[in-house]
Amino acid sequence: MTQSIQDVPVTTIEGQPASLADYRGKVLLVVNVASKCGLTPQYEGLQKLYVEKQAQGLEVLGFPANNFLGQEPGSEADIQQFCQLTYDVSFPMFAKISVAGDDVHPLYQQLIAAQPQAIGEGPMRERLAAKDLARPAPGILWNFEKFLIGRDGQVIARFAPDVTADDARVREAVDAALAA
Repeated sequence: MTQSIQDVPVTTIEGQPASLADYRGKVLLVVNVASKCGLTPQYEGLQKLYVEKQAQGLEVLGFPANNFLGQEPGSEADIQQFCQLTYDVSFPMFAKISVAGDDVHPLYQQLIAAQPQAIGEGPMRERLAAKDLARPAPGILWNFEKFLIGRDGQVIARFAPDVTADDARVREAVDAALAA
């Protein structure tokens, strides 16, 4: 039997062992992030959503990944400093992991298996395909793909990289999960 998504070991950006079980009973928005991506300004919207909804039980969890054109080359310290100084990120960040390829982290293996299709899929895939960069579905397409996990630890939704945190589809799904 596979372990629960909440029990998959991860490491905080400070190097401490952790798991999603540390956030049991919360609604989680898990995002693979990168500091040098065209989508990096999404940190701003993610932070805003976090500040707005944290008291209601939302946690935004950032997982830096260097899988796409080397857009997250820095160390954990570099990433942490960039996020705090550039976007005032206060939501939990984790150590760099792989979200694509042969070495996909077990957390992302489970997230993808639980939700193979992303909401808002299309425009980003077409732009990447035009540059011969598109990945085969159901894998992670690019940086800033978002997975919404309910209070019960079940993956509820997956949003394409270019669906931002202030998109009505994300907000409605988060609000519904918080109300559940």
